[in-house]
Amino acid sequence: MARVVFDTGAITQLLHHLDIVIESTGMFRDRKGAAKHLAAGARKVIISAPGKNEDLTVVLGVNQDKYDPDEHDVISNASCTTNCLAPVVKILAETVGFRHGLMTTIHAYTNDQSILDLPHKDLRRARAAALSMIPTTTGAARATGLVLPEVAGHIDGMSIRVPTADVSLVDLVAEVDQNTTEEEINAAFREAASGSLKGILSVSDEPLVSIDYTGNPHSSVVDSLSTAVMDGRMVKVLAWYDNEWGYSNRVIDLVSFVGERLPASTRD
Repeated sequence: MARVVFDTGAITQLLHHLDIVIESTGMFRDRKGAAKHLAAGARKVIISAPGKNEDLTVVLGVNQDKYDPDEHDVISNASCTTNCLAPVVKILAETVGFRHGLMTTIHAYTNDQSILDLPHKDLRRARAAALSMIPTTTGAARATGLVLPEVAGHIDGMSIRVPTADVSLVDLVAEVDQNTTEEEINAAFREAASGSLKGILSVSDEPLVSIDYTGNPHSSVVDSLSTAVMDGRMVKVLAWYDNEWGYSNRVIDLVSFVGERLPASTRD
């Protein structure tokens, strides 16, 4: 049985027996709100969205080594787009150096948009989601600087919401430090996909389209056929992601990661 509860005080007895709460209501995305779960008895809170003043933002495969179970109680899993973008930027930074970049996410519509033209604080998102391509903002690129401090201030981006229900695509253009080729870039991603980022990032060599990635569990699927390099140091990478299923997999993975590192309990 499931209940929708808007006051964490109403579930104090339940939370007293829980180790980890996944905060997915969208109502408690800042630390003050999420900490109500801690006050009610939970030991850790994972926000399944970008947080505000959270103890730590974690993108698995990128910065999970920064997690300290004794210090971090409210953890943000960032956004689906940051989970796609950050592993790509990490590999570029480690292999050819990352100077700066601009990202566009071609993003499936989401539930903060309307099916008909209706009021919205963002006038473009006010328009009917299934009828137009809608340029709008995203904090995903800047949030990459939270998990990769070396690129903070060197990456930005925007979103274009499109009339598809699921699966999105990151389009990253970056200037890198070392001369490189499409083959070298794709080889670096393949090595990561079978090594340090196995299960997080994969590479597709097939001429697929968005619907083909529905249900894909990876955070990023690099489209090797679309990798491009100009003048040796301007690199373009496309990476697909199922913004629902892929991200949900990472939330569960983060719960497991945090759960395996829970400090000893002092409960009765």
